Amino acid sequence: MEAHASGIGRVLLLCFCVAGIWTAYISQGVLQEHLSTKRFGPDEKRFEHLAFLNLAQNVVCFIWSFIMIRLWSRGSDGGAPWWSYWSAGITNTIGPAMGIEALKYISYPAQVLVKSSKMIPVMVMGALVYGIKYSYSEYICSILVAGGVSLFALSKTSAKTISKLAHPNAPLGYGLCVLNLAFDGFTNATQDSITARYLKTSAWDIMLGMNLWGTIYNVVYMFGWPQASGYEAIRFCKQHPEAGWDILFYCLCGAVGQNFIFLTISRFGSLANTTITTTRKFVSIVVSSLLSGNPLSTSQWSSVVMVFSGLSYQIYLKWQKLQRLQKKRKTT
Repeated sequence: MEAHASGIGRVLLLCFCVAGIWTAYISQGVLQEHLSTKRFGPDEKRFEHLAFLNLAQNVVCFIWSFIMIRLWSRGSDGGAPWWSYWSAGITNTIGPAMGIEALKYISYPAQVLVKSSKMIPVMVMGALVYGIKYSYSEYICSILVAGGVSLFALSKTSAKTISKLAHPNAPLGYGLCVLNLAFDGFTNATQDSITARYLKTSAWDIMLGMNLWGTIYNVVYMFGWPQASGYEAIRFCKQHPEAGWDILFYCLCGAVGQNFIFLTISRFGSLANTTITTTRKFVSIVVSSLLSGNPLSTSQWSSVVMVFSGLSYQIYLKWQKLQRLQKKRKTT
């Protein structure tokens, strides 16, 4: 009876995590698309300073992680020192800025789709630089993802979607997303190196260190000289308070989403988190198409299915690998 109750409790907790991640990040995606495409006020001005979102997100997540460490941490002895995140902070500042900036040139579904193909640069770098050998199944995953992204990029975008973009330019938009993936790869590798050296580093420590340096770099970039764009962003929010509220809610969604991701990984493992976040991206594309009026053609929907088929197959391969490892541990 106790085991049954425990099982129900885990199912309910998993449903709670799924609902939290989906709600937080789908809402954040809607707000991000809203800020990048809407014309505010009677003068119908666009919010052109999308990099300001990264600074606002850094500040909110830094404060949030600081509070969480104070409330829940049982001591940070042995964790990574704050200065160790300086290099990852650089790439974590530049990469997301490029990803957000891409929304001026391509639609939100296109950006989500390209950013979902993170496995491709990881495999390319692993094979060419480190000599890692991948299985045929892993190459099938990458071919499905790469083929789906390519098909989507080559498909004709509707005139309604293009009309919402600030500066339609598909090659530039996709190029920025690819650079975003490259910088994210370096950021992830550096974070893995830090946690390997400092074994007692918690997720909150990483969040605090990364957002501390992100705040420093973004403040310098956006307010480092009199004509810097940060001043224009603040002036725009004063003139159009609706934009300021959207930015605040955007940041809070990101902070809340991080909480649910950490909870999911700690209770159910990284594979469950990967599955939830992958399906969330697919739902985000559907929501964008229906709610924000970004109609996708038949070929574009086919490419979306291709990409998420490849990602789903990748999750299945990880699950198989995890099952084999668990069986090996039981027999030893």
